Amino acid sequence: MAATLPKPVQRLINELGRLPGIGPKSAARLTFYLLRTGDEQAIELANALHDLVERTQFCSVCFNITEEDPCHFCTAPNRDDALLCVVEEPLDVLAIERSQAFNGRYHVLHGAISPVEGIGPEDLKIEELLARIARSDFQEIILATNPTLEGESTALYLQRRLADSGIRLTRLARGLPVGGDLEYTDEITLGRALEGRQELT
Repeated sequence: MAATLPKPVQRLINELGRLPGIGPKSAARLTFYLLRTGDEQAIELANALHDLVERTQFCSVCFNITEEDPCHFCTAPNRDDALLCVVEEPLDVLAIERSQAFNGRYHVLHGAISPVEGIGPEDLKIEELLARIARSDFQEIILATNPTLEGESTALYLQRRLADSGIRLTRLARGLPVGGDLEYTDEITLGRALEGRQELT
Protein backbone atom coordinates (compact mmCIF):
# COMPACT_ATOMS: atom_id res chain seq x y z
CA MET A 1 0.00 0.00 0.00
CA ALA A 2 2.82 2.40 0.87
CA ALA A 3 4.30 2.21 -2.62
CA THR A 4 1.03 3.25 -4.32
CA LEU A 5 0.12 6.23 -2.13
CA PRO A 6 1.27 9.77 -2.86
CA LYS A 7 4.13 10.74 -0.56
CA PRO A 8 2.22 13.49 1.33
CA VAL A 9 -0.57 11.02 2.12
CA GLN A 10 1.83 8.37 3.35
CA ARG A 11 3.73 10.95 5.40
CA LEU A 12 0.57 12.03 7.22
CA ILE A 13 -0.39 8.40 7.86
CA ASN A 14 3.08 7.76 9.29
CA GLU A 15 2.96 10.86 11.52
CA LEU A 16 -0.54 10.16 12.82
CA GLY A 17 0.47 6.55 13.48
CA ARG A 18 3.18 7.78 15.85
CA LEU A 19 0.56 9.29 18.18
CA PRO A 20 -0.40 7.26 21.27
CA GLY A 21 -3.52 5.15 20.80
CA ILE A 22 -3.54 5.49 17.02
CA GLY A 23 -2.49 2.46 15.02
CA PRO A 24 -1.79 2.25 11.27
CA LYS A 25 -5.44 1.62 10.34
CA SER A 26 -6.74 4.52 12.43
CA ALA A 27 -4.03 6.76 10.99
CA ALA A 28 -5.06 5.81 7.46
CA ARG A 29 -8.77 6.40 8.23
CA LEU A 30 -8.02 9.85 9.68
CA THR A 31 -5.87 10.78 6.70
CA PHE A 32 -8.50 9.77 4.15
CA TYR A 33 -11.19 11.52 6.22
CA LEU A 34 -9.19 14.74 5.96
CA LEU A 35 -8.79 14.23 2.22
CA ARG A 36 -12.59 13.84 1.82
CA THR A 37 -13.57 16.84 3.95
CA GLY A 38 -11.84 19.32 1.73
CA ASP A 39 -9.13 21.89 2.26
CA GLU A 40 -10.72 23.96 5.03
CA GLN A 41 -10.72 21.36 7.81
CA ALA A 42 -7.21 20.13 6.95
CA ILE A 43 -5.89 23.70 6.96
CA GLU A 44 -7.61 24.42 10.30
CA LEU A 45 -5.98 21.30 11.76
CA ALA A 46 -2.58 22.37 10.41
CA ASN A 47 -3.07 25.87 11.88
CA ALA A 48 -4.07 24.41 15.25
CA LEU A 49 -0.93 22.25 15.30
CA HIS A 50 1.19 25.25 14.33
CA ASP A 51 -0.33 27.34 17.14
CA LEU A 52 0.25 24.50 19.58
CA VAL A 53 3.95 24.54 18.80
CA GLU A 54 4.39 28.30 18.48
CA ARG A 55 2.14 29.65 21.24
CA THR A 56 2.28 27.15 24.10
CA GLN A 57 5.08 26.39 26.52
CA PHE A 58 5.67 24.95 29.96
CA CYS A 59 5.38 27.29 32.91
CA SER A 60 8.84 27.86 34.38
CA VAL A 61 7.40 27.59 37.91
CA CYS A 62 4.88 24.72 37.91
CA PHE A 63 5.52 23.15 34.46
CA ASN A 64 1.87 23.25 33.46
CA ILE A 65 1.09 24.13 29.84
CA THR A 66 0.54 27.83 29.25
CA GLU A 67 0.63 30.67 26.76
CA GLU A 68 2.09 33.09 29.33
CA ASP A 69 5.06 32.34 31.58
CA PRO A 70 4.50 32.09 34.48
CA CYS A 71 1.02 30.63 34.07
CA HIS A 72 -2.19 32.05 35.56
CA PHE A 73 -2.21 29.40 38.33
CA CYS A 74 1.18 30.64 39.52
CA THR A 75 0.38 34.36 39.25
CA ALA A 76 -3.22 34.44 40.51
CA PRO A 77 -3.18 36.48 43.75
CA ASN A 78 -6.26 34.76 45.21
CA ARG A 79 -4.75 31.26 45.35
CA ASP A 80 -3.43 29.76 48.61
CA ASP A 81 0.38 29.92 48.68
CA ALA A 82 0.52 27.46 51.58
CA LEU A 83 -0.94 24.56 49.55
CA LEU A 84 0.85 22.72 46.76
CA CYS A 85 -0.76 19.93 44.73
CA VAL A 86 1.66 17.65 42.87
CA VAL A 87 0.19 15.92 39.80
CA GLU A 88 1.52 13.73 37.01
CA GLU A 89 0.15 15.51 33.92
CA PRO A 90 -1.39 18.85 32.86
CA LEU A 91 -4.74 17.08 32.33
CA ASP A 92 -4.74 16.27 36.06
CA VAL A 93 -4.71 20.01 36.81
CA LEU A 94 -7.85 20.42 34.69
CA ALA A 95 -9.56 17.54 36.50
CA ILE A 96 -8.80 19.01 39.93
CA GLU A 97 -9.88 22.47 38.84
CA ARG A 98 -13.23 21.06 37.65
CA SER A 99 -13.84 19.79 41.19
CA GLN A 100 -13.65 23.40 42.51
CA ALA A 101 -12.34 21.89 45.76
CA PHE A 102 -8.74 23.13 45.57
CA ASN A 103 -7.43 26.68 45.45
CA GLY A 104 -3.69 26.28 45.99
CA ARG A 105 -0.72 26.04 43.65
CA TYR A 106 0.27 23.17 41.36
CA HIS A 107 3.39 21.31 40.27
CA VAL A 108 3.28 19.03 37.21
CA LEU A 109 5.78 16.15 37.16
CA HIS A 110 5.19 15.18 33.51
CA GLY A 111 4.88 11.48 34.18
CA ALA A 112 5.42 8.89 36.87
CA ILE A 113 8.31 6.67 37.88
CA SER A 114 8.17 3.49 35.80
CA PRO A 115 11.26 1.25 35.75
CA VAL A 116 9.56 -1.00 33.17
CA GLU A 117 9.38 1.93 30.73
CA GLY A 118 12.80 3.23 31.75
CA ILE A 119 11.40 6.33 33.46
CA GLY A 120 13.28 7.26 36.62
CA PRO A 121 13.05 10.25 39.00
CA GLU A 122 15.61 12.10 36.88
CA ASP A 123 13.19 12.03 33.92
CA LEU A 124 10.50 13.91 35.83
CA LYS A 125 10.27 17.44 37.22
CA ILE A 126 11.18 16.19 40.71
CA GLU A 127 14.41 18.14 41.27
CA GLU A 128 12.56 21.28 40.18
CA LEU A 129 9.85 20.42 42.71
CA LEU A 130 12.36 19.98 45.53
CA ALA A 131 14.07 23.27 44.65
CA ARG A 132 10.72 25.04 44.57
CA ILE A 133 9.73 23.63 47.96
CA ALA A 134 13.08 24.73 49.44
CA ARG A 135 12.51 28.35 48.43
CA SER A 136 8.78 28.49 49.31
CA ASP A 137 6.66 28.42 52.47
CA PHE A 138 4.29 25.57 51.69
CA GLN A 139 2.47 24.22 54.75
CA GLU A 140 0.97 21.19 52.97
CA ILE A 141 1.89 19.20 49.89
CA ILE A 142 -0.80 17.03 48.36
CA LEU A 143 0.63 14.09 46.40
CA ALA A 144 -2.11 13.71 43.80
CA THR A 145 -0.48 11.07 41.60
CA ASN A 146 -2.68 8.46 39.97
CA PRO A 147 -3.78 5.33 41.88
CA THR A 148 -1.62 3.10 39.70
CA LEU A 149 1.54 1.18 40.51
CA GLU A 150 3.58 3.94 38.88
CA GLY A 151 1.66 6.70 40.65
CA GLU A 152 2.03 4.98 44.01
CA SER A 153 5.76 4.47 43.42
CA THR A 154 6.14 8.15 42.56
CA ALA A 155 4.24 9.24 45.69
CA LEU A 156 6.33 6.94 47.86
CA TYR A 157 9.55 8.29 46.34
CA LEU A 158 8.42 11.88 46.98
CA GLN A 159 7.36 10.98 50.50
CA ARG A 160 10.85 9.67 51.24
CA ARG A 161 12.54 12.71 49.70
CA LEU A 162 10.34 15.11 51.67
CA ALA A 163 10.27 13.19 54.97
CA ASP A 164 12.60 15.65 56.72
CA SER A 165 11.09 18.82 55.26
CA GLY A 166 8.72 19.43 58.17
CA ILE A 167 5.91 20.03 55.70
CA ARG A 168 2.63 18.16 56.05
CA LEU A 169 2.36 15.53 53.29
CA THR A 170 -1.05 14.24 52.26
CA ARG A 171 -2.38 11.86 49.64
CA LEU A 172 -5.71 12.02 47.86
CA ALA A 173 -8.30 9.82 49.53
CA ARG A 174 -9.17 6.61 47.75
CA GLY A 175 -12.59 5.06 47.76
CA LEU A 176 -15.74 4.15 45.92
CA PRO A 177 -17.08 6.35 43.13
CA VAL A 178 -20.51 7.85 43.66
CA GLY A 179 -23.08 5.78 41.79
CA GLY A 180 -20.81 2.74 41.54
CA ASP A 181 -21.76 -0.83 42.43
CA LEU A 182 -19.62 -2.86 44.81
CA GLU A 183 -19.70 -5.88 42.52
CA TYR A 184 -17.97 -3.91 39.74
CA THR A 185 -15.36 -2.27 41.99
CA ASP A 186 -11.79 -3.51 41.73
CA GLU A 187 -10.26 -5.06 44.84
CA ILE A 188 -7.67 -2.30 45.39
CA THR A 189 -10.28 0.47 45.40
CA LEU A 190 -12.60 -1.57 47.62
CA GLY A 191 -9.76 -2.37 50.04
CA ARG A 192 -8.82 1.31 50.32
CA ALA A 193 -12.45 2.25 50.84
CA LEU A 194 -12.61 -0.19 53.75
CA GLU A 195 -9.35 1.10 55.23
CA GLY A 196 -10.52 4.70 54.94
CA ARG A 197 -14.00 4.10 56.33
CA GLN A 198 -15.46 6.90 58.44
CA GLU A 199 -17.51 6.78 61.60
CA LEU A 200 -21.17 7.69 61.22
CA THR A 201 -22.30 10.49 63.53
